[in-house]
This record gives sequence, structure tokens and C-alpha cells, in this order.
Amino acid sequence: MLALEDVVLRYGRVEAVRGVSLNVEHGELVGLIGPNGAGKSTTLAAIMGFLNAASGSIELDGRSLTGTGPERVARLGVALVPEGRHIFPTLTVGENLRLGATVRSDVDAVTADCDALQDRFPVIRRAWRRRAGGLSGGEQQQLAIARALLSNPRLLLLDEPTLGLAPLMVDAIFDVLGELREEGMTILLVEQNAIRTAGLADRTYVLRSGRIALQGTRAELADRPDLASLYLGL
Repeated sequence: MLALEDVVLRYGRVEAVRGVSLNVEHGELVGLIGPNGAGKSTTLAAIMGFLNAASGSIELDGRSLTGTGPERVARLGVALVPEGRHIFPTLTVGENLRLGATVRSDVDAVTADCDALQDRFPVIRRAWRRRAGGLSGGEQQQLAIARALLSNPRLLLLDEPTLGLAPLMVDAIFDVLGELREEGMTILLVEQNAIRTAGLADRTYVLRSGRIALQGTRAELADRPDLASLYLGL
């Protein structure tokens, strides 16, 4: 579904990503892990069209995304759960959720999906009329994921969904991602939680200093006791 080939990304003269190649097949959950500053979020920004590649190619189902802006990428079926969640604190939880449906015109199906998402994330039902800024960090993260799912994406991108969350909420988020994978959702997961990600994903890429340092399946990486040190570049 998604293919990056020799992608170079720059901020001015600073090269943040240096020839990255990766792919995500239909129905896969693929992890992209690495330390701070490795280029993970920059890679997602390029896929979504927030940043143009200096060279290389990014394709969705064989179609080039070069020069495609974020709104068009979203309408092609790609949804991003950004780092930091970016919910609107003065809007209600329900209003925040329904923002995910702006790319859809199937009103009846949107209503049904809203109900289903409230079943998946009970906090949304409980807090539907409350201002979203009053939710805890973990609750806001659930809302951000639900908002992205309401767009009915073909490809879901997640940027550090467990960052700063309590251990129980980290477990809850990984449980949801496991459920989505079992349901056939195609996911590219950017995470600093290397061991949990490699244990969940079908395949995982380790990004370090803007380059892919290692890649492997869940089984292959399970046999790498040095994964943490490779992740850190030790």
C-alpha cells in the first residue's frame, strides 16, 4: 500500500532523513522505531504532505504522493494521529470526534461509526458533552485515535501514541492497536517504545540518524537480544 524509496528529507540545509526506504503492505502493522531526532516524525510529515521530499519517491498504491498536500492525502484515505494529540481543548469531546468525518459524505455511516467508536472507547461516551481539555492525557490520546478512525482510513499513521502516558494507559493503547491489526487495518506506527512495538508489529524498521539501521519481522527481532542497544546506536 505504501512505499518509500530512497527518500531524503531536509529542513533547509539540514538533512533529517537520508535515503530511507520502507514499505507497508495491505493489512500490516509496521513499526518505525528509533531515538529522539532519528527522523521518525519527519518521515510521517512527508507521507502526509506537510513536507516535500528533496529526492526519492513516496507512493500510495503505486500512485506518487509527490506534491500532494495534506488535505488531498487525507482524502486518499490516509489518517494521522499526531504526536501530542492536537485535540481542540475548548470543543466538546463529541465535537472533536466528529472533526474526523470532514472527509466523508456518508452521513448515516458516520453516525453508526460514531456509535461504534464510543463502544471501543467508553470514555468518549461518558465525556461526550464535556470540553476535551478536561480529559487526561491518556483519554485525549484515545480521542485522537478515535477521531482518526472516524475518517475511515485505509492507512493509519500514528506518531508516538504512548508518549508520556501512564503504564496502564500504554497497555490500553497497545491493546487497541492489536485489535485494529486483527481487524485488518493497515498501520504505520512510530514509537520510542522499541520492545513493545517490535513485539506487536508484523515488521519493524529501526531508524537511527536518518537512516534505516535494522529491519525485521516480529520473529526475527525477537531473536535479537541486542535490539535495545541497536535502537540506541550503542
